[in-house]
Amino acid sequence: MAYLLGIDNGLTNSKAVVFDLDGNAIATARRRIAQRMPQPHFVERDMVELWLATAGAIKEALESAACQPSEILAVGATAHGDGLYLLDHDQQPLGNGILSLDSRAGDIVTDWQQGGTDRAALELSGQCPHLSAPAALLAWIRRHQPERFDKIGSVIACKDWLRFCLTGTVGTDLTEASISFTDPHSQDYRGDILTLYGLESLSGALPDIALPDEIVGYVTDEAAMVTGLARGTPVVAGLHDVTASALGAGGYGVGSVAIVAGTYSINETVSNAPKIDPRWFCRNGIRRGEWNNMAISPASAANYDWVLDTFCQQEKAQHGEALHIMIAAELETARDNASAILFHPYLFGSPHGPGSSAGFLGLHGWHGRGDVLRALMEGIAFNHRLHCDALREGFSPTIARLTGGISRNPVYAQLFADALAMKVSVSDVDEPAAWGAALCAGSGAGLFASPTHDPRADAGSDQIAIYDPNPIHRQQLDTLYALHCEASEALRPIWQKLEDLSQSMAASKGVAQ
Repeated sequence: MAYLLGIDNGLTNSKAVVFDLDGNAIATARRRIAQRMPQPHFVERDMVELWLATAGAIKEALESAACQPSEILAVGATAHGDGLYLLDHDQQPLGNGILSLDSRAGDIVTDWQQGGTDRAALELSGQCPHLSAPAALLAWIRRHQPERFDKIGSVIACKDWLRFCLTGTVGTDLTEASISFTDPHSQDYRGDILTLYGLESLSGALPDIALPDEIVGYVTDEAAMVTGLARGTPVVAGLHDVTASALGAGGYGVGSVAIVAGTYSINETVSNAPKIDPRWFCRNGIRRGEWNNMAISPASAANYDWVLDTFCQQEKAQHGEALHIMIAAELETARDNASAILFHPYLFGSPHGPGSSAGFLGLHGWHGRGDVLRALMEGIAFNHRLHCDALREGFSPTIARLTGGISRNPVYAQLFADALAMKVSVSDVDEPAAWGAALCAGSGAGLFASPTHDPRADAGSDQIAIYDPNPIHRQQLDTLYALHCEASEALRPIWQKLEDLSQSMAASKGVAQ
């Protein structure tokens, strides 16, 4: 037998998935990786712990698949994008890895916005710098940790660290390279971008760029011992997890928008030419001459998870995964109620600046839990629509491919179609991000013609459900969406006043914020 290994490292877990060459997930293993928050706005994790957890997941997946190490023909990895992982000049971890949830660089980003640096960056790099962009985090380290800054030998991403641990080679791929420092036209590094941010001394620390399916090394003796992989197994460069999810779910391509409803609201469409706009990131695709146009914000299904974790603990303990089915049934029943409730899903961030916060509008005492849950999910879908409308204006995609845990529930998938006013498709691919990484591995090993030649699609075995917008529900949600946007604008000054008051109250009590 022959298999591929796909590694998917998210913000909380590292997964290793063994796939057969038809794209079936044979075995999956997970390891939770602790987040470290040494002070407010810092979200980190230990890089060695990350590697050992991932190695353990790989070993367990191989054992569960009951395959021989030599039967793994190639390995590909993907991981959370943005954030920052550093190596020193001796190729040792330089402090903890910084996750994309980190917001320590808020003051620096604000300074850039007020001073015009963000507008200059948009023209040079195709995107405005944001809180967890490597550029912002590196500028923060230069300002606050100059000794650490001087020791930087390599600036890499999370999946690049896993590649280094597997192969001993340092580098990145085309998609990840474009997070901060590449020209959107040439798709290569551009020195004056570093200069713009005051980071010109790091020009030698940016890693070499390979295509996602390019073999960049082979499993070393040391990596083989801890993972169970065979020494010499080919490893490809891998790719950014947003692109990996779109690729694995069959949503990577011109004319469609790939939506990931998870911690972040991620919305991405592919183009054959760069188009620059502050509403999206213009980043590299998996091939030269392709671009990923990503509109994102930290405001999606994590709001749903928070509500269940906070207010439904006993039911979660009692019903487990069945609770999600129960919740969806309540939501569907409430759909016919004559109620107009808005929810802004900004528990963890928003597209409207750092001062925004979550909240319900239009809530009354006669509303039940189903009404509240319906508003919750509609608010999440509305935030995706905000991004999708921008992409539709720029690129005219006609269908959305929805992934993420909620996508498997038909009630939620239909709600997204109605709220987006757009046809939505859902694939039955297990672990799409890991499969996207495995497709790159298979292409690099010569098993597939390219990463987009998915054997599942070629064989017609990828089952896809299509959800068309319900005309009546669509009209109702169009009206609610307009109010959602109007309320967001009206609440901006109120949100900021609340944030300022919170900061003031915390300071008076000596509590850091």
